[in-house]
Amino acid sequence: MLYLQAPGSTDRSFQYGDGLFTTVRVKGGKAMLWDLHLQRLVSGAKALLIHSFDTDELTAQVQQAISAPDQVIKILISRGQAGRGYSPQGIESPCCYISTAALPDYSNWQQQGIRLGLAGFKLAQQPALAGVKHNNRLEQVLIKAELAQSDVDELVVLDQSDAVIEASAANLMFFKEGQWFTPSLDQAGVNGVMRQYLMTQLSVTEGRYRLADLQQAEALLICNALMGVVPVKEFAGQTKNIELVRQFVSGVEL
Repeated sequence: MLYLQAPGSTDRSFQYGDGLFTTVRVKGGKAMLWDLHLQRLVSGAKALLIHSFDTDELTAQVQQAISAPDQVIKILISRGQAGRGYSPQGIESPCCYISTAALPDYSNWQQQGIRLGLAGFKLAQQPALAGVKHNNRLEQVLIKAELAQSDVDELVVLDQSDAVIEASAANLMFFKEGQWFTPSLDQAGVNGVMRQYLMTQLSVTEGRYRLADLQQAEALLICNALMGVVPVKEFAGQTKNIELVRQFVSGVEL
């Protein structure tokens, strides 16, 4: 174990995970789906009762941070600096941290599809936080640890009531009986911007679904802002039709 001086030790995000974040794909020097990312940051801040911030200034700062044609930009907004204790009372100046990273290569996944398994870990239900990409991601950390011990590429995650929610770091859609569906995120999960975008461009029905629905599905996909859309070629040993996924998104700019 290393014993270090804590950086930013008065920051609420460091102390309590008291904040939210979004991860943006930069393509051709442009922050993709930025309006949706910004809307989610604003709505997430309202859900967490974080003081409002200047969206024009944030947009300018993000644009200024772009340093390569294709990369990742992460924006983390903390409630701000404060003394010890949980109470957020009197904290009116959020802190914003912007960082960049190389864009992962998802081309093999996009072209060949992935193998999808089922996580044993289940998400807690908390309607007040459902959909928000807040900084408390310990559930996802444990799911990723489980994934690392498996022989698949990603895991489907259920909630405590056994409703299908998402993958470890992506949203989920499936095709059954001539229609595309996606799980409701009113009890758990993250409302990804790629999920939002696809639902504005295509016909997708939202609802509460069970594992049997995925097992009976003809096609499955996962999606997020960085990977775009990735077809599933196999779920729990069952072969899925990746061509149906390609047909589904063929008219959408990704």
